[in-house]
Amino acid sequence: MLRAAGSAKTIAVRGGYAGILGVTMIGVSFAINSGPAPDATSEQLIEFGRAHFSTIMWGAWLQAVGPGLIIVFALSVVYLAGAMQSLMGWLTMFGAGVLMMVSLTEVVFYIAALNSNYAPMAIVSNDVAHAVQHLYFIVAAPALFLPLGAVLLGSPVLPRAFGFLAMALGAAFFLLGISSLTMLTLSAAVTSLAAVQAFWWLAAAITLKRRGQKMVEPEGLQCLPVR
Repeated sequence: MLRAAGSAKTIAVRGGYAGILGVTMIGVSFAINSGPAPDATSEQLIEFGRAHFSTIMWGAWLQAVGPGLIIVFALSVVYLAGAMQSLMGWLTMFGAGVLMMVSLTEVVFYIAALNSNYAPMAIVSNDVAHAVQHLYFIVAAPALFLPLGAVLLGSPVLPRAFGFLAMALGAAFFLLGISSLTMLTLSAAVTSLAAVQAFWWLAAAITLKRRGQKMVEPEGLQCLPVR
């Protein structure tokens, strides 16, 4: 079965750009908002929020929108692979929904921590945000990377190496999610993997964009295999 490639070319290029922009936005969000000290008191958190209100709000916006653009890229890959109606395609969409839920919930508590009308709000929101971060490792990242990796291994959309790396990242996140059950706040050694996976998204998005740009459309038509 064949799909008209005028559509596929557009999806590949735009999906690649969405992934690149999404990773960039998340990177900027962490760069402009390093966060308070882990052992900060409620008063220190309130003062930190007042001093960095603008950067926290912009960082929250970037961290909310950035993952959404990465999901656009991931679902573009699933669509181009012809896997939208497959089990792995559905599981990728499920994982995308879980990841967005976790990301947006974390952002909500970043913003809630800025509300100084209720004195304990800053420290409570900060603690809840740290608790939510566990979900990224326990379920969100594995639920997205594992089925997406399976989709990539079953299609020519991206080099197979991306599929194997996605499966490895999903497994690593799952194992770290288990190991993190002994701590309330994730250590730097655990959260560093979140930075590592950003390189996978960026490399995969750039590759998809370049492949899309190289698609030839004789007589305005190009075809891709659908599986």
